[in-house]
Amino acid sequence: MTIRNQILTPSPSERAGVRLAFLTPEYPHPKTGNSGGIGTSIKNLAVGLLAQGCAVRILVYGQKEDAIFEDNGIVVQQIKNVKLKGLSWWLTRKKLERIINTLYANQEIDLVEAPDWTGITSFIKPKKCPIVIRLNGSDTYFCHLDQRPVKWINKFHEKRALQNADGLISVSQFTANLTNQLFGLNKNFTIIPNAVDLSLFNRNSIENASLRGTKQPFEKNLNANRILYFGTLIRKKGLLELPLIFNKVIEQHPTAQLMLVGRDASDIISGNASTWAMMQALFSPTALANVTYLGGVPYGEIIKHIKQATLCVFPTFAEALPVSWLEAMALQKPVVASNIGWANEIIEDGVDGFLVNPKEHTTYANRIVQLLENPELQKQFGTAARKKVEQKFSMEIVAQQSLAFYENILSP
Repeated sequence: MTIRNQILTPSPSERAGVRLAFLTPEYPHPKTGNSGGIGTSIKNLAVGLLAQGCAVRILVYGQKEDAIFEDNGIVVQQIKNVKLKGLSWWLTRKKLERIINTLYANQEIDLVEAPDWTGITSFIKPKKCPIVIRLNGSDTYFCHLDQRPVKWINKFHEKRALQNADGLISVSQFTANLTNQLFGLNKNFTIIPNAVDLSLFNRNSIENASLRGTKQPFEKNLNANRILYFGTLIRKKGLLELPLIFNKVIEQHPTAQLMLVGRDASDIISGNASTWAMMQALFSPTALANVTYLGGVPYGEIIKHIKQATLCVFPTFAEALPVSWLEAMALQKPVVASNIGWANEIIEDGVDGFLVNPKEHTTYANRIVQLLENPELQKQFGTAARKKVEQKFSMEIVAQQSLAFYENILSP
């Protein structure tokens, strides 16, 4: 099936009544466990689609039990994987297929969207319900960017899922192009970016928010020199480059403070159990004294940390279209980010942020110092960044684009 690349905007009457299901391994809710970028993206889109008059159901597989609950109008269906040695993957897919067929037959859903990660839909063939895949980065894709071998079984399922899909979306053109290249495909992807719920990332609404109940004493080191990284501490996010960059920042700007927020991860290449431990060995003693690592924090606290930062840094090597960048930009924070692949689809270098290769430690540090020492440039970048998010990455706009795509798939 050929999918047109242009974005169609449906009329209000066309938007009403579409019933959507998202098949996903994660969703940001206490009952469904830990969630990363895929879950956040789905939640933002789901909220936006509800506002467009859609009915939304989340099918979360890999859960401890089969259960259903409601999350502010979104129906969340927890699905327990089938456990049988050697056949779990097949039996779980068949279980998901039966659930989709039942929901479709009962007119509870019209369409299912799934991520490309590990190709969960590779052997799911609903009788009538169309399946759309949205690229947020497959295992094959991230292994390529991280220069690691991919498991053949993951690549097999991911390719088969893409080949069998009724519709294909990608969050960035870079991810679409590289996916075609890696799988030897020639598919047409409609480009619809990830989104931010701007009601959560509004400077004015949290300007006077109370900081009570947080673990970290926010007033400590609250100054005009705070550099923030938030996200998982892991090699592919450039966290082994960040200490070397910050060492050079401290040489020029001794009062700079680096704050790290996010869970620690093991390092798949070295086998080290802690990326944070590896990072500490790379900081100079002087630089390390100016580093604060908070670990993982609740999502609401991350917003407060972004608000209090002077600028945010993302020296990553592997993304599709990172929501974290959009969140920082939505709060009018200047960003110094990686210049790889997807980056220029979010940031225009020198206009609403800086883009630098994370391996170029001196240049990266110079850009950080340039912002630290120029409040006017901070304001200029922050204002331009917020405007871009409002115009291109808001939840409302992305939901409308997605719904137009779904309507195109469902039209006779």
